[in-house]
Parts: sequence; structure tokens; C-alpha cells
Amino acid sequence: MITLIRVSDVSNYLVCASQRSGSTLLVESLAASGVAGKPQEFFQYFTASSQAPQPREWFAGVHDPEILDLLAPIDDGIVDTRGSEEWKADILDQGRSPNGVWGGKLMWNQTPLLIARSRVASGSLRTAIRSIFDGVDPVYIHVYREDVVPQAVSMWRAVQTRVWRDEAGVHSSGEDGAVYHAGGIAHLAGILLEQDRNWRRWFAAESIEPVEVGFGDLVRNPTDTTARVLSAIGQDPDLAPPPPLKPQSNARSKEWADHYRIDATRNGYPL
Repeated sequence: MITLIRVSDVSNYLVCASQRSGSTLLVESLAASGVAGKPQEFFQYFTASSQAPQPREWFAGVHDPEILDLLAPIDDGIVDTRGSEEWKADILDQGRSPNGVWGGKLMWNQTPLLIARSRVASGSLRTAIRSIFDGVDPVYIHVYREDVVPQAVSMWRAVQTRVWRDEAGVHSSGEDGAVYHAGGIAHLAGILLEQDRNWRRWFAAESIEPVEVGFGDLVRNPTDTTARVLSAIGQDPDLAPPPPLKPQSNARSKEWADHYRIDATRNGYPL
């Protein structure tokens, strides 16, 4: 029997997060449910290169050769020539599951790219988001990490290795070739802290009450957490799958985090 989907039955949702916050585990779990769209990080790509921020682009303004020499050089990439309407149609098509639900993920550093691509004259983030969904808000889901230190350590390893999903087990084995550097971790910790602050300020300024998902709950109870989000977007929580990803952190990550806390206390780095 064919089930007709009414607009009121379908929720678009946007996961708002910062890098290495656990958002990938959440969106992969939602995607695996089969009823929660095909969420991806649609808004991370620069039009000038068609690429997400590259390792050295995370360190704009940093001139320390000890840090920069650990990062790959910038690849020029290819210019994305799509207009605003074509871009919008593409992401709506790519993020929607057969039942009509659309899912996506947005980091705070990507918000200027979203505003620019949507061509919203007001420069308003909320207007830019609504313009994608014909003037209607999606369900907002805020994913955050309670402790920035392991988050920044994870980010520092990822920008060095360019491994963001450890499907081959390279990170978890500790053999990824990444090198500890307190200054590199500190730079990223500052960025990640400010991203989450900006999300919280924006939600408050816009009187938005997002669905809150903490990293601790997500890692301890990934299926239950996914079920809670499925309920929030009007889908059956019993469809929440077992976690499709394994954590990338390991003993080396903990060692670096402990080392960084000492360096941060001594040097006044972000914690």
C-alpha cells in the first residue's frame, strides 16, 4: 500500500555543531534509521575551490613554522559555478530520504558560506536557513561537547592526517603519524569554544529552543540519543539503529589531552 506524505508529517532538521563534537556519529545514526533524511555537511564548501576548509586554512594568521610544517599545502581546487537556485535544489535532493524528511549539518564557521550562497540580502542567518525551506524553520538540533580539550586534540589529529572518519582504524591504532603540538591544539580549542558560544548566543537571540545533544550522552547511549532526536522530528524512535561508527579516540588521545592540560595551565591556553 502506498502511503501519502503530508507536509505536516515531514520535518526538515539541521544539526548545529562544531567539529569533532560527535555530530558525525549522530547524523550517521539518523541516516541509518532510513527515515531521517540523508544528512551531510552541505554548507562546508568554498565556491572558490569546491572544497571544505583545508588544514592550513584553519590556521589563517598563524605563522609558527613548527605548526604549519605539519599541515598539507593548500590545493586550489575547482570553482563551483552553480547559481543559488541550482545549489539549493541540489542540497535538498541530496539530503532527503524517500519519506520526504531532509537532514543536514551546519558548523558555525560555515554560516557565512550559507548566507553568501543563499544570496539573502539581509545577511541574516535565520533568513538564509529559512530560504532553503520555503520560509519555514527546520527543527534545530544542537550538538555540543562538554570538554573542549579532547575535542581540540581530535581536531588537531584530523587536520594533520586529513582523516575525519577512521574507517580503516588508523587513528584508533595510534599509527596515524600525527605529532603533538600544544600551540596547534590551543589554536583549535579557541576556535571550537567560540563556535559553540556563537551557537548558544544565536539560539538565545532568535528565541530558538533546540534539541540539545551532549557528547557524553551520545557516546554512552548512542541508540537512545538517536531515538530521542527521531521523536523530535516526528519519526518512530524504535527505528534508531545501533551506532554505525566507532570512537576514534584512544590511549594516545588521552595522553595528549592530559599533556595539553598541563601546557594550557602553564601558558594560559584555552581550556
